[in-house]
Amino acid sequence: MIGYDTNGKSGLESEANFQLLTSHEFFLNQMKNEFLGEKNMGDTVVSTLRADLQTVAYNALGDRKGAVVALEPSTGKILAMVSKPDFDPNTLAENWDWLVSDETNSSLLNRATMGQYPPGSTFKIVMALDYYRQHGSFDGYSYLCQGSVTLEDHTIQCYNGNVHGQEDFYSAFANSCNCAFAEMGTELGGSSILKTSEDLLFNKSLPLDSYRKSSFTLNGKSGIPLIMQTSIGQGNTLVSPMHMALITSAIANGGVLMQPYLIDQVVNNTGDVVSTTEPEAYKRLMTNNEAAMLGKLMEGVVEHGTATALYGQGYTAAGKTGSAEYDEYGSSHSWFVGYSNVEDPDMVVAIIVEGGGTGSEAAVPIASQLFNAYYYG
Repeated sequence: MIGYDTNGKSGLESEANFQLLTSHEFFLNQMKNEFLGEKNMGDTVVSTLRADLQTVAYNALGDRKGAVVALEPSTGKILAMVSKPDFDPNTLAENWDWLVSDETNSSLLNRATMGQYPPGSTFKIVMALDYYRQHGSFDGYSYLCQGSVTLEDHTIQCYNGNVHGQEDFYSAFANSCNCAFAEMGTELGGSSILKTSEDLLFNKSLPLDSYRKSSFTLNGKSGIPLIMQTSIGQGNTLVSPMHMALITSAIANGGVLMQPYLIDQVVNNTGDVVSTTEPEAYKRLMTNNEAAMLGKLMEGVVEHGTATALYGQGYTAAGKTGSAEYDEYGSSHSWFVGYSNVEDPDMVVAIIVEGGGTGSEAAVPIASQLFNAYYYG
């Protein structure tokens, strides 16, 4: 996240380059330094990162590949951002040739903002919003899950072939029922899902200095098999952890996405404040009511769904797990997106662990550590 300033610039080193090279030292000192031929002390950039949360996220990810993002939804402050495998900025110059040629680890890639992953069942948040916009309510929805569903010779199974039985919308979401959402997608149609996805910034620019666009290819001409796959977060859809954090942040903030930022303040060499970043709204992604309805669905995931490990703590939480398959053997990345203190959300997290299995196996325990660190230190 900090990036580097050797062999080019990246991360915060790039974003804050102007401030770091600018000096607001006392003007008499500047005159003196100029007379002596000495450099003026550049300004200091104070990031929004909380060192405790950054450390917890870093240690919780361990030696696994993946990314962790934590945001303050009411302001857009980035509280933590970790990508692994990582690199040591202090030894970047001597390790540069090895780092740029190491395709196995891609250590220079910030997986949080530049990683492209199938969203898995976290995409059911998008599907739920599209359903709500078409129907105006989740009431009256009913589905009988028998563990698999076949349409046009294409079969979708629930995880481990689980049979969920009779479900309403809330239980289908909490159980992360693939069958329900696959069939739901065929009813909603590719055009409608595309529009809702793009309302949530798929195929769009993100409010960040360094990012890769998330991609969504479904449209009105897409066939039933691709619609079914896409509706459960597979198909051709790719998204970054930061993008999922931004969607979740908008839900937690009543539908309004705040401009995310990493620079809290700039101060001069004596500690006087030169500038402070003021929070500002970026865009309303959904109505307040839509955000509230999605929040209720996400609370159910924690209370009686796939993220119950977060239930019964000293804080409330809401979220969505995901298991994103990435090869023909069914191997999956582990996802969790969510937020804490549901009545007045404090922190949003988005976590992916490459090859971590189900969301509840690898990503949810990391979320638990972050929430515990936030509230209990």
